[in-house]
Amino acid sequence: MSSRGRPGSRARAAAAVALLVAATACSVAEPSAQPSPAPSSATTSASTSASAPHAPTSAAEPQPQPPPPLTIAVAGDVHFEGALRDRLGDPATALAPATRQLAAADLAVVNLETSVGSGGRPEPGKRYTFQAPPTAFTALAAAGIDVATMANNHALDFGRGPLPGTFRAIGRAAAADPSLAVVGIGRDAAEAFRPALTDVDGTLVATIGATVAGNDPTADPTGQWAATADSPGTADAIDPARLLRAVEGADRSADVVVVYLHWGVQGERCPGAGQRSLAGDLVDAGADVVVGSHTHRLQGDGRLRGGYVAYGLGNHAWYTQASEATSVTGVLTLTVRPAPSRAGRARVSEATWEPARIGSDGLPSPVAGGERARFHADLAALRTCAGLAP
Repeated sequence: MSSRGRPGSRARAAAAVALLVAATACSVAEPSAQPSPAPSSATTSASTSASAPHAPTSAAEPQPQPPPPLTIAVAGDVHFEGALRDRLGDPATALAPATRQLAAADLAVVNLETSVGSGGRPEPGKRYTFQAPPTAFTALAAAGIDVATMANNHALDFGRGPLPGTFRAIGRAAAADPSLAVVGIGRDAAEAFRPALTDVDGTLVATIGATVAGNDPTADPTGQWAATADSPGTADAIDPARLLRAVEGADRSADVVVVYLHWGVQGERCPGAGQRSLAGDLVDAGADVVVGSHTHRLQGDGRLRGGYVAYGLGNHAWYTQASEATSVTGVLTLTVRPAPSRAGRARVSEATWEPARIGSDGLPSPVAGGERARFHADLAALRTCAGLAP
């Protein structure tokens, strides 16, 4: 059971919320690559002495047993525009009935594709600007979402002016439901790149959010919304060096590392060379699961060396269905088997898609029959063009 008591879930809580759990000011100093401290139980289990003598292992000694598998459910872009805005009148049911599979997983992660708060001015030159009230966080928590990334090209649609209110809303939401964490945005770069740490029955999962949507000319080509050492913003990874350091640090402290990226070019069904190169670098740095959104359509998923990659998760709760491609969606649930020790590597042992279609109400509904078969046939083709193994 999670702290929300949702059936089927074993995630107890966000062990260290990525940012702004309290309203205290955070350091603007340049951070180390280490993530936030893990909970005491996880820290204890991870602590070993490098100087301790290594005793030979006899045949009679029991071998370390791997921790039990856990499930991680990921979905694409969520916002509260159009028909979805009125649903925030009752945040507890705003995303119902689209939450069953997300809430059933041990860890559920989505992209919150909107600014949150009030005030500010729409960014000049942007065709689409989104802004949701703070109840958006309440709706995510009620839906069974454990981690929401705001590292995307809409988090600052109304400039930096509303951000203090955004951070206060994140803090209030975390105080009301500590199992909800927000990543990919912060008062400075240290916060923006800080992972959320979630304890699932003693297995520590680190989730990092970052954006490289500046590579898309329809997004933020100059990286002007990037958090810096002394200004708030998003975790910008157009230069991926800092992101790779964050992943390496998380890999040293956590049992499973998840990276959620905003990347790719809108409308493209196959990932570009930049996506594929960065995915490989992230896996090499220690990421076990790499997922993403921004193209507003599905892209391929599958194995990449020792990790699992889902390049594009499409839309999930979205106000308009411009085409067949943008209305087809789903929830991807990964069964992850942690290694017996942090010296080893977690491995995705099963990947299951629940196909869905976004309706006029902005919410996804499961599909069946021939539509379900077409979904899986298209996934196979997408996996091929992404260069991933089943």
